[in-house]
Amino acid sequence: MEGILYDLIVTIVNKGRADKIVEVSKKAGAEGGTIIFGRGTGIHEQAKLFGIPIEPEKEIVLTLIPKEKTQVVLESILNNTELSKPGKGIAFVLPVDKIAGMNHDYLNK
Repeated sequence: MEGILYDLIVTIVNKGRADKIVEVSKKAGAEGGTIIFGRGTGIHEQAKLFGIPIEPEKEIVLTLIPKEKTQVVLESILNNTELSKPGKGIAFVLPVDKIAGMNHDYLNK
């Protein structure tokens, strides 16, 4: 496989918001996503309940996408969710140069 043909869009949002990310991504051309769970430690995660710090739960959406679709899907995520607001999440893209075990139509072209 020559060059980087795929990207991984990583979107980290507050618990309960991952389904919206997957929905928006699919409407923009992605085939789906993988949701995993984590916890945040950023500056916007300083919430307390009765003086006890709360460790906020996060959902991480991994979306493997052909490189030519990356920008459209990323823009759709940013324009159709609350990621532009502080503390609502982050999305970033990582290049993927090798894939194994996938059998999607767009991966076999």
